[in-house]
Amino acid sequence: MKRRAFTMAGLALALTGCGRIVDARATARETAFEAQFPPTGQLIDVQGRTVHVDIRGSGPDLILLHGASGNSRDFTFALADRLAARYRVLAFDRPGLGWTNDIGPQTDNPIAQAELLRAAAGQLGVRRPVVLGHSYGGAVAMAWGLRAPSDTAALVIVSGATMPWPGDLSGWFAFLDTPLGDRVGPPLLTALAPVSLGDRIMADIFKPQAVPAGYADYIGVGLAARRGNYRANAAQITGLRPYLRVMAPGYPQLTLPVEVIHGGRDTIVPAGIHALPLSDALPNAALTILPDQGHMPQHGDPQAIIDAVDRAAARAGIR
Repeated sequence: MKRRAFTMAGLALALTGCGRIVDARATARETAFEAQFPPTGQLIDVQGRTVHVDIRGSGPDLILLHGASGNSRDFTFALADRLAARYRVLAFDRPGLGWTNDIGPQTDNPIAQAELLRAAAGQLGVRRPVVLGHSYGGAVAMAWGLRAPSDTAALVIVSGATMPWPGDLSGWFAFLDTPLGDRVGPPLLTALAPVSLGDRIMADIFKPQAVPAGYADYIGVGLAARRGNYRANAAQITGLRPYLRVMAPGYPQLTLPVEVIHGGRDTIVPAGIHALPLSDALPNAALTILPDQGHMPQHGDPQAIIDAVDRAAARAGIR
Protein backbone atom coordinates (compact mmCIF):
# COMPACT_ATOMS: atom_id res chain seq x y z
CA MET A 1 0.00 0.00 0.00
CA LYS A 2 2.83 2.35 0.89
CA ARG A 3 4.55 1.67 -2.46
CA ARG A 4 1.28 2.33 -4.30
CA ALA A 5 0.81 5.59 -2.42
CA PHE A 6 4.31 6.72 -3.36
CA THR A 7 3.65 5.75 -6.98
CA MET A 8 0.39 7.74 -7.10
CA ALA A 9 2.06 10.72 -5.44
CA GLY A 10 4.86 10.61 -7.98
CA LEU A 11 2.40 10.42 -10.85
CA ALA A 12 0.45 13.38 -9.45
CA LEU A 13 3.63 15.43 -9.17
CA ALA A 14 4.61 14.52 -12.73
CA LEU A 15 1.20 15.47 -14.09
CA THR A 16 1.26 18.73 -12.15
CA GLY A 17 4.67 19.51 -13.56
CA CYS A 18 3.53 18.74 -17.10
CA GLY A 19 0.45 20.87 -16.56
CA ARG A 20 2.57 23.83 -15.48
CA ILE A 21 4.81 23.46 -18.52
CA VAL A 22 1.81 23.25 -20.85
CA ASP A 23 0.13 26.25 -19.23
CA ALA A 24 3.31 28.33 -19.47
CA ARG A 25 3.71 27.41 -23.12
CA ALA A 26 0.03 28.19 -23.78
CA THR A 27 0.32 31.59 -22.09
CA ALA A 28 3.37 32.49 -24.15
CA ARG A 29 1.66 31.52 -27.40
CA GLU A 30 -1.50 33.46 -26.49
CA THR A 31 0.57 36.57 -25.82
CA ALA A 32 2.23 36.22 -29.20
CA PHE A 33 -1.07 35.58 -31.00
CA GLU A 34 -2.67 38.67 -29.45
CA ALA A 35 0.29 40.85 -30.39
CA GLN A 36 0.10 39.54 -33.95
CA PHE A 37 -3.66 40.08 -34.31
CA PRO A 38 -4.71 43.18 -32.34
CA PRO A 39 -8.24 44.60 -32.48
CA THR A 40 -9.07 46.12 -35.86
CA GLY A 41 -11.74 48.38 -34.36
CA GLN A 42 -12.58 49.80 -30.95
CA LEU A 43 -13.09 48.20 -27.55
CA ILE A 44 -16.11 49.51 -25.65
CA ASP A 45 -17.43 48.79 -22.17
CA VAL A 46 -20.93 47.32 -22.20
CA GLN A 47 -22.51 46.26 -18.92
CA GLY A 48 -19.05 45.68 -17.48
CA ARG A 49 -17.90 43.58 -20.46
CA THR A 50 -15.43 44.52 -23.18
CA VAL A 51 -16.98 44.36 -26.65
CA HIS A 52 -14.97 44.70 -29.85
CA VAL A 53 -16.61 46.39 -32.82
CA ASP A 54 -15.15 47.45 -36.17
CA ILE A 55 -17.15 50.36 -37.63
CA ARG A 56 -16.78 51.70 -41.16
CA GLY A 57 -18.84 53.52 -43.78
CA SER A 58 -22.01 55.59 -43.50
CA GLY A 59 -25.69 55.10 -44.23
CA PRO A 60 -28.31 52.78 -42.72
CA ASP A 61 -26.94 50.64 -39.89
CA LEU A 62 -25.83 47.12 -40.77
CA ILE A 63 -24.74 44.67 -38.07
CA LEU A 64 -22.45 41.76 -39.00
CA LEU A 65 -22.27 38.69 -36.72
CA HIS A 66 -19.63 36.07 -37.48
CA GLY A 67 -19.82 32.30 -37.15
CA ALA A 68 -18.27 29.69 -34.86
CA SER A 69 -14.55 29.83 -34.01
CA GLY A 70 -14.11 33.08 -35.90
CA ASN A 71 -14.22 36.81 -35.24
CA SER A 72 -15.11 40.04 -37.02
CA ARG A 73 -12.03 39.74 -39.23
CA ASP A 74 -14.01 37.25 -41.33
CA PHE A 75 -16.11 40.20 -42.51
CA THR A 76 -13.47 42.94 -42.47
CA PHE A 77 -11.21 40.85 -44.72
CA ALA A 78 -13.15 42.12 -47.77
CA LEU A 79 -16.94 42.22 -47.46
CA ALA A 80 -17.26 45.03 -44.91
CA ASP A 81 -15.46 47.55 -47.12
CA ARG A 82 -17.75 46.76 -50.05
CA LEU A 83 -20.83 47.21 -47.89
CA ALA A 84 -19.44 50.38 -46.29
CA ALA A 85 -19.94 52.21 -49.58
CA ARG A 86 -23.62 52.63 -48.62
CA TYR A 87 -24.09 51.34 -45.05
CA ARG A 88 -22.64 52.08 -41.65
CA VAL A 89 -21.20 48.63 -41.04
CA LEU A 90 -20.66 47.41 -37.49
CA ALA A 91 -18.84 44.07 -37.33
CA PHE A 92 -18.86 42.66 -33.79
CA ASP A 93 -16.81 39.96 -32.14
CA ARG A 94 -19.36 37.70 -30.47
CA PRO A 95 -19.00 37.02 -26.71
CA GLY A 96 -16.05 34.83 -25.80
CA LEU A 97 -14.49 35.11 -29.26
CA GLY A 98 -12.05 37.53 -30.84
CA TRP A 99 -11.61 40.52 -28.52
CA THR A 100 -15.05 40.43 -26.85
CA ASN A 101 -15.27 39.13 -23.28
CA ASP A 102 -17.29 36.06 -22.51
CA ILE A 103 -20.51 36.43 -20.51
CA GLY A 104 -19.88 33.72 -17.97
CA PRO A 105 -22.44 30.91 -17.84
CA GLN A 106 -24.47 32.66 -20.56
CA THR A 107 -21.67 32.55 -23.15
CA ASP A 108 -23.33 29.55 -24.83
CA ASN A 109 -26.70 31.34 -25.05
CA PRO A 110 -27.37 33.03 -28.43
CA ILE A 111 -30.18 35.05 -26.86
CA ALA A 112 -27.86 36.45 -24.19
CA GLN A 113 -25.26 37.15 -26.87
CA ALA A 114 -27.81 39.10 -28.87
CA GLU A 115 -28.84 41.10 -25.81
CA LEU A 116 -25.24 42.12 -25.03
CA LEU A 117 -24.55 43.11 -28.63
CA ARG A 118 -27.87 44.98 -28.87
CA ALA A 119 -26.82 46.97 -25.82
CA ALA A 120 -23.47 47.69 -27.48
CA ALA A 121 -25.23 48.80 -30.65
CA GLY A 122 -27.49 51.07 -28.60
CA GLN A 123 -24.45 52.77 -27.06
CA LEU A 124 -23.20 53.42 -30.59
CA GLY A 125 -26.45 55.07 -31.69
CA VAL A 126 -27.69 52.20 -33.84
CA ARG A 127 -31.37 52.46 -34.80
CA ARG A 128 -33.38 49.83 -36.72
CA PRO A 129 -30.42 47.98 -38.19
CA VAL A 130 -30.31 45.26 -40.77
CA VAL A 131 -28.72 42.36 -38.86
CA LEU A 132 -26.69 39.81 -40.83
CA GLY A 133 -25.56 36.59 -39.17
CA HIS A 134 -23.38 33.88 -40.66
CA SER A 135 -23.45 30.25 -39.44
CA TYR A 136 -23.71 30.36 -35.62
CA GLY A 137 -24.13 34.11 -36.02
CA GLY A 138 -27.37 33.32 -37.83
CA ALA A 139 -28.78 31.98 -34.55
CA VAL A 140 -27.71 35.18 -32.78
CA ALA A 141 -29.29 37.28 -35.54
CA MET A 142 -32.56 35.35 -35.17
CA ALA A 143 -32.43 35.92 -31.39
CA TRP A 144 -31.81 39.63 -32.04
CA GLY A 145 -34.92 39.82 -34.21
CA LEU A 146 -37.04 37.83 -31.77
CA ARG A 147 -36.09 40.03 -28.83
CA ALA A 148 -36.43 43.37 -30.65
CA PRO A 149 -38.68 42.95 -33.69
CA SER A 150 -39.87 46.56 -33.76
CA ASP A 151 -36.32 47.93 -33.48
CA THR A 152 -34.84 45.66 -36.16
CA ALA A 153 -35.33 46.62 -39.81
CA ALA A 154 -34.55 43.23 -41.36
CA LEU A 155 -32.46 40.08 -41.01
CA VAL A 156 -30.06 38.44 -43.44
CA ILE A 157 -29.27 34.83 -42.51
CA VAL A 158 -26.20 33.50 -44.34
CA SER A 159 -25.61 29.74 -43.99
CA GLY A 160 -27.31 30.11 -40.63
CA ALA A 161 -27.53 27.42 -37.95
CA THR A 162 -31.08 28.34 -37.00
CA MET A 163 -33.13 25.14 -36.60
CA PRO A 164 -32.81 22.23 -34.13
CA TRP A 165 -31.00 19.45 -35.96
CA PRO A 166 -31.33 15.68 -35.58
CA GLY A 167 -28.63 13.57 -33.96
CA ASP A 168 -25.86 14.52 -31.55
CA LEU A 169 -22.47 16.12 -31.95
CA SER A 170 -19.56 13.70 -31.76
CA GLY A 171 -15.79 13.68 -31.94
CA TRP A 172 -13.80 16.67 -30.73
CA PHE A 173 -16.74 18.80 -29.57
CA ALA A 174 -18.26 15.89 -27.66
CA PHE A 175 -14.90 15.37 -25.92
CA LEU A 176 -14.57 19.07 -25.02
CA ASP A 177 -18.05 18.90 -23.48
CA THR A 178 -16.74 16.48 -20.82
CA PRO A 179 -14.95 17.64 -17.62
CA LEU A 180 -11.74 15.94 -18.73
CA GLY A 181 -11.92 17.39 -22.21
CA ASP A 182 -12.56 20.90 -20.87
CA ARG A 183 -9.59 20.60 -18.53
CA VAL A 184 -6.92 19.14 -20.80
CA GLY A 185 -8.04 19.83 -24.37
CA PRO A 186 -7.72 23.63 -24.68
CA PRO A 187 -4.35 23.95 -22.90
CA LEU A 188 -2.81 21.16 -24.97
CA LEU A 189 -4.11 22.60 -28.23
CA THR A 190 -3.05 26.15 -27.38
CA ALA A 191 0.39 25.02 -26.28
CA LEU A 192 1.18 22.40 -28.90
CA ALA A 193 -1.08 22.48 -31.95
CA PRO A 194 0.70 23.79 -35.07
CA VAL A 195 -0.83 26.75 -36.88
CA SER A 196 -1.03 24.51 -39.93
CA LEU A 197 -3.82 22.59 -38.17
CA GLY A 198 -5.94 25.74 -38.38
CA ASP A 199 -5.15 26.01 -42.06
CA ARG A 200 -6.39 22.45 -42.68
CA ILE A 201 -9.58 23.07 -40.71
CA MET A 202 -10.12 26.29 -42.64
CA ALA A 203 -9.76 24.49 -45.96
CA ASP A 204 -12.47 22.02 -44.91
CA ILE A 205 -14.80 24.85 -43.87
CA PHE A 206 -14.45 26.58 -47.24
CA LYS A 207 -15.02 23.48 -49.41
CA PRO A 208 -15.79 23.25 -52.29
CA GLN A 209 -14.39 26.77 -52.65
CA ALA A 210 -10.73 27.53 -51.95
CA VAL A 211 -9.63 29.73 -49.07
CA PRO A 212 -9.15 33.23 -50.55
CA ALA A 213 -5.58 34.40 -51.02
CA GLY A 214 -4.41 36.27 -47.94
CA TYR A 215 -7.36 35.20 -45.77
CA ALA A 216 -5.40 32.79 -43.55
CA ASP A 217 -2.82 35.49 -42.78
CA TYR A 218 -5.52 38.05 -41.97
CA ILE A 219 -8.19 36.15 -40.03
CA GLY A 220 -6.06 35.55 -36.95
CA VAL A 221 -6.16 31.78 -36.48
CA GLY A 222 -4.11 32.37 -33.34
CA LEU A 223 -7.02 34.24 -31.73
CA ALA A 224 -9.16 31.13 -32.14
CA ALA A 225 -6.37 29.00 -30.65
CA ARG A 226 -6.49 30.65 -27.21
CA ARG A 227 -7.77 28.55 -24.31
CA GLY A 228 -10.72 30.81 -23.54
CA ASN A 229 -11.70 30.94 -27.19
CA TYR A 230 -11.61 27.13 -27.46
CA ARG A 231 -13.82 26.79 -24.39
CA ALA A 232 -16.30 29.47 -25.41
CA ASN A 233 -16.60 28.12 -28.95
CA ALA A 234 -17.06 24.53 -27.78
CA ALA A 235 -19.71 25.58 -25.27
CA GLN A 236 -21.57 27.55 -27.93
CA ILE A 237 -21.57 24.73 -30.47
CA THR A 238 -22.45 21.93 -28.05
CA GLY A 239 -25.10 24.04 -26.30
CA LEU A 240 -26.83 25.58 -29.31
CA ARG A 241 -29.53 23.03 -30.11
CA PRO A 242 -31.53 23.42 -26.85
CA TYR A 243 -31.71 27.18 -27.41
CA LEU A 244 -32.92 26.68 -30.99
CA ARG A 245 -35.68 24.45 -29.66
CA VAL A 246 -36.80 27.38 -27.52
CA MET A 247 -36.42 29.95 -30.31
CA ALA A 248 -37.90 28.09 -33.29
CA PRO A 249 -41.55 28.14 -32.11
CA GLY A 250 -41.38 31.95 -32.15
CA TYR A 251 -40.24 32.21 -35.77
CA PRO A 252 -43.77 32.26 -37.28
CA GLN A 253 -44.55 35.43 -35.28
CA LEU A 254 -41.54 37.27 -36.68
CA THR A 255 -43.01 39.42 -39.49
CA LEU A 256 -40.02 41.61 -40.39
CA PRO A 257 -38.27 40.99 -43.75
CA VAL A 258 -35.77 38.13 -43.69
CA GLU A 259 -33.40 37.19 -46.48
CA VAL A 260 -32.30 33.55 -46.09
CA ILE A 261 -29.28 32.78 -48.26
CA HIS A 262 -27.44 29.46 -48.19
CA GLY A 263 -24.92 27.43 -50.14
CA GLY A 264 -26.42 24.40 -51.83
CA ARG A 265 -23.21 22.42 -51.22
CA ASP A 266 -22.89 23.37 -47.56
CA THR A 267 -22.16 20.17 -45.61
CA ILE A 268 -21.40 21.92 -42.30
CA VAL A 269 -24.81 23.57 -41.89
CA PRO A 270 -26.95 21.82 -44.53
CA ALA A 271 -29.58 23.94 -46.23
CA GLY A 272 -32.17 21.17 -46.03
CA ILE A 273 -31.96 21.11 -42.23
CA HIS A 274 -31.73 24.86 -41.65
CA ALA A 275 -32.46 27.26 -44.52
CA LEU A 276 -35.47 25.49 -46.03
CA PRO A 277 -37.46 24.91 -42.82
CA LEU A 278 -36.48 28.37 -41.57
CA SER A 279 -37.86 30.05 -44.68
CA ASP A 280 -41.02 27.95 -44.40
CA ALA A 281 -41.51 29.01 -40.77
CA LEU A 282 -41.05 32.74 -41.36
CA PRO A 283 -44.02 34.66 -42.80
CA ASN A 284 -41.86 37.26 -44.59
CA ALA A 285 -38.82 35.30 -45.74
CA ALA A 286 -37.15 35.19 -49.13
CA LEU A 287 -34.98 32.14 -49.76
CA THR A 288 -31.94 32.09 -52.04
CA ILE A 289 -29.98 28.87 -52.56
CA LEU A 290 -26.59 29.32 -54.20
CA PRO A 291 -26.20 25.90 -55.84
CA ASP A 292 -22.40 25.81 -56.18
CA GLN A 293 -21.50 27.43 -52.86
CA GLY A 294 -20.38 25.77 -49.64
CA HIS A 295 -20.45 27.17 -46.12
CA MET A 296 -18.68 30.49 -46.80
CA PRO A 297 -20.64 32.29 -49.56
CA GLN A 298 -19.63 35.68 -48.16
CA HIS A 299 -16.27 34.88 -49.72
CA GLY A 300 -17.27 32.54 -52.54
CA ASP A 301 -20.03 34.81 -53.88
CA PRO A 302 -19.86 38.13 -52.01
CA GLN A 303 -22.04 39.93 -54.55
CA ALA A 304 -24.90 37.56 -53.73
CA ILE A 305 -24.60 38.55 -50.06
CA ILE A 306 -24.45 42.25 -50.91
CA ASP A 307 -27.54 41.85 -53.08
CA ALA A 308 -29.35 40.09 -50.21
CA VAL A 309 -28.49 42.97 -47.85
CA ASP A 310 -29.77 45.50 -50.39
CA ARG A 311 -33.01 43.54 -50.84
CA ALA A 312 -33.51 43.35 -47.08
CA ALA A 313 -32.91 47.08 -46.67
CA ALA A 314 -35.25 47.90 -49.56
CA ARG A 315 -37.99 45.62 -48.21
CA ALA A 316 -37.62 47.31 -44.81
CA GLY A 317 -37.93 50.74 -46.40
CA ILE A 318 -34.57 52.04 -45.18
CA ARG A 319 -33.02 52.42 -48.64
